[in-house]
Amino acid sequence: MSGLSNQIVNDSDLIEGCIRGERKMQQELYQRFAPKMFGVCLRYAGNTEEAEDILQEGFIKIFKKVGSFRSEGSFEGWVRRIFVNTAIEHFRRKTYLQPVTEREEETIEGSYLSVLDSLAEKDIIALVQQLSPGYRTVFNMYVVEGYTHKQIADILGISEGTSKSQLSRAKIILQEMVRKNIDQQSGRKSK
Repeated sequence: MSGLSNQIVNDSDLIEGCIRGERKMQQELYQRFAPKMFGVCLRYAGNTEEAEDILQEGFIKIFKKVGSFRSEGSFEGWVRRIFVNTAIEHFRRKTYLQPVTEREEETIEGSYLSVLDSLAEKDIIALVQQLSPGYRTVFNMYVVEGYTHKQIADILGISEGTSKSQLSRAKIILQEMVRKNIDQQSGRKSK
């Protein structure tokens, strides 16, 4: 068994060890959080390689900032917030969102029907990864992370209307992907 695994080390000892630069504690922190945080990174990334880049960048930030954790809330929540912010920063460096008129937004929102409920999480992640970076980021921030459109607009430097339209379009595209998937599967079954 490598490292200190199985969470024998409590969060405060882990944090203190990382602050002191102890390699074993850094490895324990990585082993403890990498799988979950990779899932966060995958939701924002376009592919596995991009998710790995975000994961690496996030852990660099964690190791640099671990001394600033104030024990207000859970350590895992603090770690997750850094990864979400890292993914958003990654997105902001690479992409720009296009504004959409309010009329387009109403049309988009009016035609959306939720068809994602029956899919497994890994299927949804795979579909979300196929979205353009703008749609993917707003979708994740709103649906997964629980940001409001105002918060998304402030963080990404866009209007609330653009945030809403990006989300609406993401939903429609996901719906179309799911329908296409279902049609393909039902076509295979009838043959």
